[in-house]
Amino acid sequence: MSDQSQGRPPVLRLANIVKSFPGVRALDDVSFSVMPGEVHALMGENGAGKSTLMKVLGGIYQPNEGQIFVDEQPVVMNTPMEAKAKGIVFIHQELSLAEELPVAENIYLGELPRKSFGRVDWEKLYAQTNAILKKLNVSFDARTVVGDLSIANQQMVEIARALTVDAKAVIFDEPTASLTDAEKVVLFDVIADLKSQGVGIIYISHRMEEIFRITDRISVLRDGQYSGTLTTADTDEDEVTQLMIGRSLDLSRNASHHELGDVALEVRDLSCGHLYRNINFEVRRGEVVGFYGLVGAGRTEIAETLFGLREPTSGTILLDGKEVRIHSPVEAIAHGISLVPEDRKGQGLVLGMNCRDNITLPQVDDLTAGPFVADGAEIAIFDLYRDRLDIRTPGWRQLVGNLSGGNQQKIVIGKWLSMHPNVLIVDEPTRGIDVGSKSEIHNLIRDLAAHGYAVIVISSEMPEVLHVSDRIVAMYSGELIKTFTSEEVTEDNLIQAISGIRSDSAA
Repeated sequence: MSDQSQGRPPVLRLANIVKSFPGVRALDDVSFSVMPGEVHALMGENGAGKSTLMKVLGGIYQPNEGQIFVDEQPVVMNTPMEAKAKGIVFIHQELSLAEELPVAENIYLGELPRKSFGRVDWEKLYAQTNAILKKLNVSFDARTVVGDLSIANQQMVEIARALTVDAKAVIFDEPTASLTDAEKVVLFDVIADLKSQGVGIIYISHRMEEIFRITDRISVLRDGQYSGTLTTADTDEDEVTQLMIGRSLDLSRNASHHELGDVALEVRDLSCGHLYRNINFEVRRGEVVGFYGLVGAGRTEIAETLFGLREPTSGTILLDGKEVRIHSPVEAIAHGISLVPEDRKGQGLVLGMNCRDNITLPQVDDLTAGPFVADGAEIAIFDLYRDRLDIRTPGWRQLVGNLSGGNQQKIVIGKWLSMHPNVLIVDEPTRGIDVGSKSEIHNLIRDLAAHGYAVIVISSEMPEVLHVSDRIVAMYSGELIKTFTSEEVTEDNLIQAISGIRSDSAA
């Protein structure tokens, strides 16, 4: 915590906040405060009330009871613009940009600098924007159209908005979900700069390593109630997890206790232009093979090739020992290959559809009776995988967009399991998921292997890939550097491998 906070009141305080929806008490007497120059983590499982609390703070929801104070002055915020005017800036996890407009107009939307007669002062607008972008060390400028930027750079535009006002408190909601490691460093520098200016930071993330790297205190919500606040330097992951879910998690290394079957998938000398080269590996039934590497290593591109989204330039794919050629996802599915994509909301789900229809979507043609879909068959499939995967939803009619991240991921997995695949590829299985749901997904992956599935897991989290995998493929810059068994792999030799070091002595 900054020295500036000593003897000063909180920049932000929420007292006894209650928020109810029909049939649900989402927040129950929650109190929470942020000091000047403090990075304060807000943690909890999906559905614990974090998003609801932040929407109350951001003027999107109004509390049924309780009070908000800014610099110990009571405030009422009926809109996000009113919250921003009070110095409360919200950087959303879900991007809220106008993609057809330039960066400058997105950053100053609704607050464009004006000259006489209401004309926009374009010169001033671009100069102010470029000054902010320079602080973020980005490669684009004020005139760049947002739709031409990568998701990571669009996230940086969201962050730039926070630097346009005299902020009292800035809320970061999963800000690193789309950022590379280099971009994370820039973000953490921005947060450190805001902290040095006495700005209070609320940092929402499921990534424990980030929480323990940059925060001063950690507050936890559980089932809509305040569980407690811990000083980051005086606690550990286990204590935080206990507050969040009421139990410890098993994060031990994977040790298979079942026999592996025949080779389900084999890849020989597979290449795809500059994306990856001469890749060789195999996956057996009952085995989880983890792919680990830095952003740009080629892991996702290999998965996309196996699923028919990319054409390889050379090499061979074999299923059950027979060579296959896959030109489309339809062909991949026909061959028994399924892909749970990295972006579950954008590529794995139709958020405006209900749970039943999402799970049965790939096989809807097989469930039709004449011109109609057989509702009974669809509901039976949904019920089967809801029970098997412990999907927590009031019923099949619930819109998928209203589920927590963990339950959304289970819907995607259930969709592909219902197709009875020979090979299941799961790309970033727990991105944006709380620690309790993460543990459930890990257990599910291990259970699928125990039931004979051949599973490929692509992950950017070392603890995850170590925990679930029987073997780990380490990649660097489009090349397969080394394959480790769970017995021989260590954190050190894995890091060396994904850094491009091929030394066999590392293993």
